[in-house]
Amino acid sequence: MKLYDHRTGQVEELPRRLHIHVPSGASRVLVVADLLRRVAQRAKHRPVTVTRAAAVPVASAFNVPDLEIAAAPPDAIEVSPASDTSLVVHEATRERTADPLTMRLAWLRIHHLAPDNVDPHKAESDLASWRRLVADWATAPGRPLNREYVAEAETALANDLDSPTALAVLDRLIADPDVQPGAKLETVIHLDMLLALDLVRDIGRT
Repeated sequence: MKLYDHRTGQVEELPRRLHIHVPSGASRVLVVADLLRRVAQRAKHRPVTVTRAAAVPVASAFNVPDLEIAAAPPDAIEVSPASDTSLVVHEATRERTADPLTMRLAWLRIHHLAPDNVDPHKAESDLASWRRLVADWATAPGRPLNREYVAEAETALANDLDSPTALAVLDRLIADPDVQPGAKLETVIHLDMLLALDLVRDIGRT
């Protein structure tokens, strides 16, 4: 797995033992740190530890699990808006009013190094549409997941957390008429374990 290192200006291989530290509680920073944790764990980095510098009461709303409060170990990759850290996340200071998972999707639509210029309205529409489709696919006969789409999305995420490309893969999967609904369901569930957008939320709802 590779990640951009601000110190070298290059996309570098991650160490086998991975420490992620979140010195800032900004919401986009939390989302990027959580995505890095999920992708690293699927890539079988052992162990993966995530710590934070202070309490973040809204973290769970973004599907970010509670993180231990601790100082950064010497070998930690810091996820921070600061420009002198190894993983840089830009975040605007303007007020956010959208649903947290809508914002999570909006942030994942842009690369973690890109400025925070997102479209919450499009993200809200996409999220609602995907959840409706997933609920519909859940009524179809079961099929194995599509390994080609999974591999393509996971490869993108393993290359400097390229979430925009991974989401473009998801868009193509959804639109692909040659993939059966049951296979789409299983593939989306598998990928959503990384994206954490609660795409299965509306299954079984009227």
